[in-house]
Amino acid sequence: MTSISLPSLADFRRIVVKVGSSLLVDSGAPKTGSRLRHAWLAALAEDIAELHARGADVLVVSSGAIALGRNVLGFAPGALKLEESQAAAAVGQIALARNWAEALSHHGIIAGQILVTLADTEERRRYLNARATTAKLLEMRAVPVINENDTVATTEIRYGDNDRLAARIATLAEADLLVLLSDVDGLYTAPPAKDPSAKPIAVIEAITPEIEAMAGGAASELSRGGMRTKIEAGKIATAAGSHMVIADGRVKNPLKAIAQGARCTWFLTPSNPVTARKKWIAGTLEPRGTIYIDAGAVRALRAGASLLPAGMQRLEGSFRRGDAVVIRDEAGHEIGRGLVGYDAEEAQRIAGQSSRAIEAILGHSGRAAVIHRDDLALVGGESGPAAK
Repeated sequence: MTSISLPSLADFRRIVVKVGSSLLVDSGAPKTGSRLRHAWLAALAEDIAELHARGADVLVVSSGAIALGRNVLGFAPGALKLEESQAAAAVGQIALARNWAEALSHHGIIAGQILVTLADTEERRRYLNARATTAKLLEMRAVPVINENDTVATTEIRYGDNDRLAARIATLAEADLLVLLSDVDGLYTAPPAKDPSAKPIAVIEAITPEIEAMAGGAASELSRGGMRTKIEAGKIATAAGSHMVIADGRVKNPLKAIAQGARCTWFLTPSNPVTARKKWIAGTLEPRGTIYIDAGAVRALRAGASLLPAGMQRLEGSFRRGDAVVIRDEAGHEIGRGLVGYDAEEAQRIAGQSSRAIEAILGHSGRAAVIHRDDLALVGGESGPAAK
């Protein structure tokens, strides 16, 4: 492992930064309650602004709503009932979003709030909506600040920790780096609080059962996750083509500390977000239908274009927006697979038509592409025979 060169923050184009409650909120004494650590947040905003200024896209997955809200509502220390947690989140989310917006605005950066539930990243239709919103915010050079929607989530339909949520967001946004800021400075060979001889691990090339066995439990009162959830997040992120790093967030300017070589643990991926996503589309999802396209559309797809309504000849199957479909040429040869942007009934109505006619035909302004090129995997890959 010592011969492996560690990545640098400067190498990444899209970065998801996960911030836990124990970093952002000072639990304080019983009389003072939970308060936001304003100076720490301002320093992190400086780090984010530096990444943003060099052209990187930055997304933040931030905990802290319940911790802030419970103080405002005067809940006693200790575990909260479900409805109390939801009420605390409803109050705390306002404060959390306001403070993030103010911290980033000092650097001329606009913050956009996105609240998600487990279903938003598991169900494909809602996944595509969340992905489109995130992509537009990044295109406008805003920083999405994302949190689980604790006001509506229940025990049965929630992530329960923002480590795995952050990994799902990294997958959704096709980020190439996930940064988990934590109250530990990385993964050790054993939980260091229990084993003084535990040694830090600088880089992990693959998450093996041995690596998983090194994870301990939750480390703080405010945090829902521990090292075990971070390892699970690492599995999700690296499978989707994203590197991940666990680093100490307790220091001032924690991202700058990573860039300057502070102790942390890097989890490496053998892939990249685009390649991993294409493999997922091509080989994992069960197709729900087939779209036959003309020769002009075949040429356009192989040249890197999206599939437009004009290129569709006929359709088979009963699919819904977000489902995977097979794309075939006029002779029936498979050209590729993709996530379709329309239900079968609407796709049938606009087949062979210009994208400009979509609104007149459907009565609403839909997407110009039936399958966007980012949601398309060609047979043979984009650099293979099908792309030539």
